[in-house]
Amino acid sequence: MKAIVVEQPGSPARLVWREVPDPVPGAGDVLINVAASAVNRADLLQAAGHYPPPPGAPDTLGLECSGVIAQLGPDVSGWRVGDRVCALLAGGGYAQRVAVPAGQVLPVPDGVDLIEAAGLPEVACTVWSNLVLTAGLTAGRTVLIHGGGSGIGTMAIQVAVQLGARVAVTASRDAVLDRCRTLGAQVTINYAQQDFVEAIQDATDGRGADVILDPIGAKYLARNIDALADGGRLVIIGLQGGTRAELDINGLMRKRAGVIGTTLRSRPIAGPGSKSEIVERVRTDLWPLVAAGAVRPVIDSVLDLPDAAAAHARMAEGGHVGKILLRAPARVGTGTGEGAATT
Repeated sequence: MKAIVVEQPGSPARLVWREVPDPVPGAGDVLINVAASAVNRADLLQAAGHYPPPPGAPDTLGLECSGVIAQLGPDVSGWRVGDRVCALLAGGGYAQRVAVPAGQVLPVPDGVDLIEAAGLPEVACTVWSNLVLTAGLTAGRTVLIHGGGSGIGTMAIQVAVQLGARVAVTASRDAVLDRCRTLGAQVTINYAQQDFVEAIQDATDGRGADVILDPIGAKYLARNIDALADGGRLVIIGLQGGTRAELDINGLMRKRAGVIGTTLRSRPIAGPGSKSEIVERVRTDLWPLVAAGAVRPVIDSVLDLPDAAAAHARMAEGGHVGKILLRAPARVGTGTGEGAATT
């Protein structure tokens, strides 16, 4: 099979489409003929040499995919060869085939195209695990989502709206904020023109946000605390703004607030708090909303997988709204016309 290989790490990295060994499914794994993968910020970090995969994960980039099950490993039940699926990966999505633990596989929701389904697993699991399972967002609460136009942001807006929450978002471009409003955001903040702390305080009559979903990290820490409501929860899911900052513990205590840092990729495969547990909750609680059309994947663009470098440049440039997808070429002689191969 072929896959994207990081021939020279960097920003940008040199990415090459070339032959690599086929993955072999182990016990509890399924082998997927990949129809598409999607670009995540972590892929750019890994390609730059700053985010190595967890132990046992493939070196190949790609944290999610969609496709068709080609083979079942030993001890797998509940799936069949030929099932249309999407999957949460620890790596390996930028390839024509990937082996993944069965607990991290999801059916393609009704009404979702197989290629577009590649943009669902990472954002769905990230948003549901953080907004619902970790922060406990409920109806009537205010959530502030930084980076509203990102894949995670566009999913978080829709999920929060379905939960009955009031949604505020930040972005640096008015066109992106316009798209966020169409998804249901009620408060839109251009952080290049407004201080988001003042804006969220004004929008909530001085109360602040009950939940903040933040991919920035250190750069925003102090201001995020200022923007929290009493009893609020700041959930940090990324480090785009650095890893170290000073925390005013007294200010945190006065608000009886909490700061929570979470990751998805490094979670265990099974057990409490695992990826399999999150995937099951997503399948049970979120997938019906997707199938009903209340929550949908938001797709910025679709490029061919051999052009992954151009997709990375698109993400690095900023201004995209939703997911950037990578469509996989079919294996020679086995194409289905949907971008996946069959056996």
